Amino acid sequence: MLIKNDEVHGQGRQAGAPRTMTDLLEAAVARFPDRPATHFMGHSLTYRELGNLVARAARGFQMLGVRRGTRVGICLPNVPYYVVCYFAILKAGGTVVNFNPLYVERELERQIEDSGTQIMVTLDVERIYPKVASALDRTCLERIVVCPMRGILPFPKDMLFSLFKSAELAKIPDDLRHVSFARLTSDPTEPKPVELDPQVDVAVLQYTGGTTGTPKGAMLTHANLVANVGQVVERVTNLVPGQERALLILPLFHVFAMTSGMNFCIAIGAEMILLPRFDVAEVLATIGKLKPTLFPGVPTIYTALNSAASQGKHDLSSIKFCISGGAPLPVEVRARFEQLTGCKLVEGYGLTEASPVVSCNPVDGEIKAGSVGTIMPRTIVEIRSLDDPKRILPLGEKGEVCVRGPQVMAGYWNRPAETEATFIDGALRTGDVGYVDEDGYLFLVDRIKDVILCSGYNVYPRVIEEALYQHKAVAEALVIGIADTYRGQAPKAFVTLRAETSATPDELLQFLKGYLSPIEMPKLIEIRTSLPKTAVGKLDRKVLVEEEQSRQNAAA
Repeated sequence: MLIKNDEVHGQGRQAGAPRTMTDLLEAAVARFPDRPATHFMGHSLTYRELGNLVARAARGFQMLGVRRGTRVGICLPNVPYYVVCYFAILKAGGTVVNFNPLYVERELERQIEDSGTQIMVTLDVERIYPKVASALDRTCLERIVVCPMRGILPFPKDMLFSLFKSAELAKIPDDLRHVSFARLTSDPTEPKPVELDPQVDVAVLQYTGGTTGTPKGAMLTHANLVANVGQVVERVTNLVPGQERALLILPLFHVFAMTSGMNFCIAIGAEMILLPRFDVAEVLATIGKLKPTLFPGVPTIYTALNSAASQGKHDLSSIKFCISGGAPLPVEVRARFEQLTGCKLVEGYGLTEASPVVSCNPVDGEIKAGSVGTIMPRTIVEIRSLDDPKRILPLGEKGEVCVRGPQVMAGYWNRPAETEATFIDGALRTGDVGYVDEDGYLFLVDRIKDVILCSGYNVYPRVIEEALYQHKAVAEALVIGIADTYRGQAPKAFVTLRAETSATPDELLQFLKGYLSPIEMPKLIEIRTSLPKTAVGKLDRKVLVEEEQSRQNAAA
């Protein structure tokens, strides 16, 4: 069955849509010049100031040799420099390559070499800069643009930072391979216009493991990103352009935060309240003080806030809309957060290769428990047979979710074989198992690679995890498959418990009997104080799988 939302226009472009991502910013600057664009630890930029900085930085990048298609890396946490340099690189004609600042040297160098990154933007802090600097002599990296931490702090915080945090600042060599942000933005001359083809020119190389687990760069064109942020704007109908404030905790180098956070804010002229890391107390204090109205996040963030907010008096009433992505949102977590805030928390679904949003629950319509919502405008979802991918299944039947739409990537960077394997008849294969009901709501069952084969039956970890979340003591849950001599594989569950609650593995197993079939029952339940998470805050199943494999190898 083809599940379609609106028509997929020729070439995947909306009529009247901005041609490039920089057109999106320039439209916001023209419409909301005096409205605040960014807020960081008391330091603010208006849209006019942001636009001016972007233009000066774009000129600086061009003076460094950035031309159409030059790959420029950004290795930054959530700071205003990220927003400025992202749009400046694009305005100069370059391609943004997002880097995770938490990467170790080996990971940074591998991605630099694979992408052909020539210039890197980073901070002058000891935790990040030395890792980037080491790549100068070992990779194709030629120059580093260094942004000063002190430069984005208001007085007197900048002075206090210099006095008390000097040990955290890295020593930057004074040579031609290093360019200060001040020097980058010193020339007020307008950057040279660059003619780009939105359908062809790659705006962002976004690295992902995809369905194979091998890191590779998804080529997201200007048209892909403009289309996807436009789709999100169409779906969210209860906002006032130029009046909203978004709390952005999710790292902007991640595709979900980039589109549903930064680019979405630019599209509606919202203020971006930037926090470089997730700290529950800081988030609650920021919400209480700055009154954000939007708050994109992942389930683990909402789970942590539910726990903290319920233990004290916190005013979260300013929030009127939240979108959750990156991982399945437990029904109980959503219900509890909506009860605490009075806002609407909706779950969306996407993947890097789709820029990333494919579906989202409606803000002002029905939310079906367990669903990731209806399909985005101008997007087609096909459910294809797991046994015969050429066969498209009818409504209600489970198969691989495949996607067509203007937001679907151009392919993987320098990976023609992987690109070909990721598409079938022109549709993007997501690697996710799901189905669509009679009302057009998409339900995800699990990742194909995560399905547990028990005695010839497919057992889906998400089903077990949802059942565990029904227990009042369970805060977080992850399920993986482990080797089993009788069944081939068996489920094993890992859980953390809510504060001031208790439960034993046996009690949880007894509880699950009311929710699961015998074949779905976990063989083991392990209670931990914490579960592994990715840099974005998603529960990381891969770490638990690797742990179990190491344990089995040691026992062999």
